[in-house]
Amino acid sequence: MTLSDQTILVKINAAITMVMFVGGLINSILSLITFQSKDLRQVGCGIYLLASSVTSFLTISMFIVKFWFVVLTQMNPSIRLSIVRGGCVSIEPLLKLCLYLDAWLNACVAIERAILVFSGVNFNKQKSQRIARWIVLILPFCVMSSIIHEPIYRELHEVNTEKNEVDIDRWCVTRYSPSVQQYNTIILFFHLVTPCIVNLCSALFIIFGSARQRSTAQTRQTLREHVYHQFKEHKQLLISPIILLILSLPRLIMSMLSECVNPSNNRLLFIFGYFISFTPSMLIFIVFVLPSELYRKTFRESLKRWRRRIHQ
Repeated sequence: MTLSDQTILVKINAAITMVMFVGGLINSILSLITFQSKDLRQVGCGIYLLASSVTSFLTISMFIVKFWFVVLTQMNPSIRLSIVRGGCVSIEPLLKLCLYLDAWLNACVAIERAILVFSGVNFNKQKSQRIARWIVLILPFCVMSSIIHEPIYRELHEVNTEKNEVDIDRWCVTRYSPSVQQYNTIILFFHLVTPCIVNLCSALFIIFGSARQRSTAQTRQTLREHVYHQFKEHKQLLISPIILLILSLPRLIMSMLSECVNPSNNRLLFIFGYFISFTPSMLIFIVFVLPSELYRKTFRESLKRWRRRIHQ
């Protein structure tokens, strides 16, 4: 059937997918405008966030590629089998690679901020910059090696439809042995939950570390009062990882429910959970740029330079 003849659920999914793509594209462009500044890339945080801006764009791009690949290959069974099999094997692992990279790059930002508080005036910008560049280069290979089983166990499954034995439905199926399934679940938890925990622990370290330093320098206030002021000042550092963790939970829940619950009987639940798990990749500008006075100022300056170039 053509797209106009599809069910209302397919049309709604298509509309949401396009809205998410546009939102993710705007987020990536605004983030790239901010973090392309050389001043911000003098430390590791700027390099991580620049790389995260790229991976967020790749994540939302692979997301829309996957959606339309599934829809179009189901609508048009005449598409070559090799193309369908290639997409089955490659698209989902690449999507997960981008999603996990984005989460770990955000965790790297949190770790560096904690190191900055711990080191204080002894913080080495050149060393931070050098380490960040190596991590950005090595991290994709580490993540890919952890999910290398994905393309190996993915296969194209063909079944005859009930209406017509000549017509064939093609489904991308993952068949894991019990041991591989257990490993896959561990890896899923590791890549989605661990970065959120790292973010949360780093935020707490920054708050209590800053409070301890200030209590040493400013003895008029107690440590508890300093902690309270630091919580108030850095509350966005706590709110952000909690939001990211909540948004990651649906994907974790779905991965476990899919073994005992038929997704076809709970379509809206699974679709909502799947879509919402990609929203963290669309929030870099909101989570990192808007709460920071330095990043906001850099964004405005970069935007002015871009406007001057356009007018010239």
